[in-house]
Amino acid sequence: MARPDKIRLGEVLIQQDLITSEQLNKSLEEQKRTGRKLGRILVDTAILTDSQIAKALAKQLNIPFIDLKQFNVKHEAIHKLSEAQSRRFRALILEERSSSFLVGMTDPTNLFAYDEIVRILPKQVELAIVLEDYVLQIIDRTYRRTEEISSLAQELGYDLGDTTDLTNSAISRRADDAPVVKLLQTIFEDALQVRASDIHIEPQESRLHIRFRIDGVMHLQTQAELKIASALVLRLKLLSGLDISEKRLPQDGRFQVNVKESPIDVRLSSMPTQYGESVVMRILRQNKGDFSLEKLGMSPEMLVRFRKLIHRPNGMVLVTGPTGSGKTTTLYAALSELNSLENKIITVEDPVEYRLEGINQVQVNEKIDLNFSRVLRSSLRQDPDIILIGEMRDQETTQIGLRAAMTGHLVLSTLHTNDAVSSPARMIDMGVPPFMVAMSLIAVIAQRLVRIICESCTHTYTLLPNEHAWLKLELGNAVDDHEFSHGRGCSHCNGTGYQGRVGVYELLEINTQLTDAINQFDPHLFIRHARQQMEGKSLRKSAVDLVVAKRTSVAEAMRISNQFED
Repeated sequence: MARPDKIRLGEVLIQQDLITSEQLNKSLEEQKRTGRKLGRILVDTAILTDSQIAKALAKQLNIPFIDLKQFNVKHEAIHKLSEAQSRRFRALILEERSSSFLVGMTDPTNLFAYDEIVRILPKQVELAIVLEDYVLQIIDRTYRRTEEISSLAQELGYDLGDTTDLTNSAISRRADDAPVVKLLQTIFEDALQVRASDIHIEPQESRLHIRFRIDGVMHLQTQAELKIASALVLRLKLLSGLDISEKRLPQDGRFQVNVKESPIDVRLSSMPTQYGESVVMRILRQNKGDFSLEKLGMSPEMLVRFRKLIHRPNGMVLVTGPTGSGKTTTLYAALSELNSLENKIITVEDPVEYRLEGINQVQVNEKIDLNFSRVLRSSLRQDPDIILIGEMRDQETTQIGLRAAMTGHLVLSTLHTNDAVSSPARMIDMGVPPFMVAMSLIAVIAQRLVRIICESCTHTYTLLPNEHAWLKLELGNAVDDHEFSHGRGCSHCNGTGYQGRVGVYELLEINTQLTDAINQFDPHLFIRHARQQMEGKSLRKSAVDLVVAKRTSVAEAMRISNQFED
């Protein structure tokens, strides 16, 4: 392919009637003032989209525009350029052909980048235009740190020799020289690139397993020699301020690590196992508060009901579900809507997972006896309107929260139960008087997170017999009127067929009938009335709605449903 000519973007866009001369002149003035690229200014001011600009350039240069969202890139081809080269040139090798490479560039008029790519690659270069956002996403997914992690683990093994523990001299080595530090840093970078929520370091009989939880499902990252396990655990304990000499008891801690210049909070739990200490790290990205109830995935009807509940002046709203089901995100979306100069909001959490400007967030610290109940008692003297309690984990905390709800405060909290119906019984089982639950509890929302089908590899398919039978329980004979989809697995989703998650919900409002059943402590009566209220609005129905909408697969809906069904 001939070397592309340098062209003026503004002239191209005017020639193709995409912008006016007045819009161009204003944008050029902004460019002189700020130094930003003309294309970025046009996108930021909503005059054009990235896609419109890219297609205009493609037409002018007579080269194709490729939508990477629908393009299954080949990892072997991409790796012909290093990660540094791909990032610097904003380019990806999309295909290797018999006599050429198809290279996608975000700016094919960047002649320096084009000349460098031609120099590096051994075949002729055919250009295409691609969007920068998708290029960066694919780079993050493709250039995994798996080989680097394996190499660093092996280097650490050599460094330790035949020893199975670290000496004091090893502890005092310079951190930037220690292979263990490089290994941990690389593990964190890889975990963030694939959107992992947890990192598991698990010693087995003969190998050390390092696994990531991605979209709620565990994936093996790498295996290493067992002897490096103690080095990793020791360094993590030092970072977390834990007792490095105590290996017989579980310990919990937290620390902060910088990954690509972004601070990440890490919550750590160690547990003695048969072959050594197992460590699980929850990654808490320091989200500054971009929360919205609309983004949660609730149905429009449920969203109206939930909004009405959280705007009540007093009472308790509980969000239930297992660990990692998105409860905190739901509560913070509610807080974000309630956050105003007229409301005093206090949160009591362990840990503080998100930062939200304008609210008062308190971190529980059991080591200095700053527990939930103690902070709650003090919080009530701070004249709050709304209180968020991280978790109803004991009788004292639950009773203080219920009393606050009875005395003019809106209280939001979480509870570990399987579904909405069982929540009042769980609170009473903690030792809380039934009348307190009946007077204070106004609603319970139960939720799970369901994986979404990858848009780049979704396709329709024929249901398996067990999937057809499962769906027929909910849809009846109408199951045959629908088409269903799943993901084939591609480079965009690391072969899983899924990318991202969304919530499924059920909402139980405590009405007069349910209040009477709680007061009488009649679980059977309560369950009967609750199920009548939620008929057709259960967690399972919410999951099936996503299947019918082709947003998730039947297999995923069945997997999630098994978590809350007998």
